[in-house]
Amino acid sequence: MAVLVNENTRLLVQGITGREGRFHTKLMLDYGTKVVAGVTPGKGGSKVYGIPVYDSIEEALNEHPEVNTSIIFVPARFASDAVLEAIDAGIELVVVITEHIPVHETLRFTRYAKYKGTMIVGPNTPGVISPGLAKVGIMPEKVFKRGNIGLISRSGTLTYEIAYAISKAGLGVSTSIGIGGDPVIGLDFVEAARLFLEDRETNALVIIGEIGGDAEERFASFLAEGEFDKPVVAFIAGKTAPPGKRMGHAGAIISTSGGTAAEKIKALREVGVKIAKTPSEIPQILFRILK
Repeated sequence: MAVLVNENTRLLVQGITGREGRFHTKLMLDYGTKVVAGVTPGKGGSKVYGIPVYDSIEEALNEHPEVNTSIIFVPARFASDAVLEAIDAGIELVVVITEHIPVHETLRFTRYAKYKGTMIVGPNTPGVISPGLAKVGIMPEKVFKRGNIGLISRSGTLTYEIAYAISKAGLGVSTSIGIGGDPVIGLDFVEAARLFLEDRETNALVIIGEIGGDAEERFASFLAEGEFDKPVVAFIAGKTAPPGKRMGHAGAIISTSGGTAAEKIKALREVGVKIAKTPSEIPQILFRILK
C-alpha cells in the first residue's frame, strides 16, 4: 500500500503547456508516474513529451476515463477555476501546486471539494511522493528513499531536508505529503494522519510544522483522542520568529492570540509527541522509538 499516490495513479496535468507544467511533467514521467493526459484551453490537439493535450477536462476524460488524479500548474488568477473544473469532473485527488491563490477562492473550492468528495492537497504544496512508486509534484526525488516513515509537512524545503536525513540514516519514507503553507488548505495534518493510520507500510509518522495558525494544535487534540497509535515525531520551524511578521509562507504568521512555535511544541509534547530540536535530530529519535 501507499498513501494517496502509487503505481495505480493515472495523472492529468492541468496547465501542461506552461513552463512549470512542461518542466515537471517531464520529471514526473522520468520518475515513472503514469501521466496520461494534459489540459490547456486553446492547446487541444498538441502533445507534450508524447502526452496528448486537450482543451478541457471533459474532453480529456472522454478519451482517458482512467484518470484519478490531477495536478494544477495553472497561474493563480485562473487556478481556482481549474480546481473547480477538476472537482466537477469527479477526479478523486487534486494536487494544487499554484501559490498566491486568494484565500476566499481557496475557501470556496476546498468547501466545494468536501461536498463533492474530492480530496484537495494544497494549494502552495510541493505535492505527494510515494518513493519508487509515483511522484505527483515538484519535489527533488533523489532525497527520498522507500521506507516505513510517513511524512506530513507544511514546508517544502524542510520536507526535502528531513527526507534526506531520514534516507541517509537508512530508514526511508513510505509517502511524503506536502499539505501546503497557505492559511487555508485542503488536506490537513489530521486527515493525512488518518490515511497513514490505515497504511500497513507506515510504522511511524514525522510532522513538520511551522508558526502561524492552529493546525498543529488541532493535530495534538486529535492525538489526545487516542485513535492514532503509531509513534509521532515533530519538528516545528520558526522558534525565533517575532509576532506579527510573516515568515516565508502566507500561513506562517504569529497573531497576538497564538500560533507561536512554543505553543505548538507544548501542545504536541503533552500528547506524547517526540519533539526534534533540529531536522538532523529526527532520525536519531526515530531509531529510539522504533526499537
